[in-house]
Amino acid sequence: MLIDFGSRTVQTKLCLYGPAMSGKTTALKGLYAHLNGSAPLVSIETSHSKNSRTLFYDLGTLELKFGIWKLKLNFWTATGQDFYCATRTTVLQGADGLIFVADSQKLLLDENIKSWNELKSFFGDKLEHVIPVIVCLNKRDLNNLISVEFLKEYLQLNSSTHIYETIATENHNLYPAFKELLENIFQIHKAAKTSIMNQLKKYPKK
Repeated sequence: MLIDFGSRTVQTKLCLYGPAMSGKTTALKGLYAHLNGSAPLVSIETSHSKNSRTLFYDLGTLELKFGIWKLKLNFWTATGQDFYCATRTTVLQGADGLIFVADSQKLLLDENIKSWNELKSFFGDKLEHVIPVIVCLNKRDLNNLISVEFLKEYLQLNSSTHIYETIATENHNLYPAFKELLENIFQIHKAAKTSIMNQLKKYPKK
């Protein structure tokens, strides 16, 4: 998290991570639409067809105002394709929080654990403790799905790590997951939150 007291801007980096085709890009587009993002969403994809896939990353920036401060949210998604796996570590650098987009389909269970283990190998003990994670168990509108309880046990998640059942194509339950992640980030960065709130108290409401 970066805090610029001169411009009164707080910047934070949020990454969506998960196996290929789990719905990361669709989830980001849904969040972007919900938050009324006006800046263009940058995506490097295989094509412009309906079934295009992310090659390297998606990137979007949103600004929210609170009082005299601005919160700049930098959203990134990491490609799930193994051929471009080298780009994933670059995307994760400097992340303040993560949304892990898991695929609900039973036949893709191994892909979920493989992707989760990649996160653990990158962040080590910081994952879930210093780097907050919210899990979106996506594609809940399909058949032959794993349960929330099974995924939590299978990934060996901390008891405090929440799982949201989402349908990214319908923008279902994405915003509550994002909101909780942002709250968790500020909970970890208590000093930053305290400094900002103290400055806000100096300016009376108009």
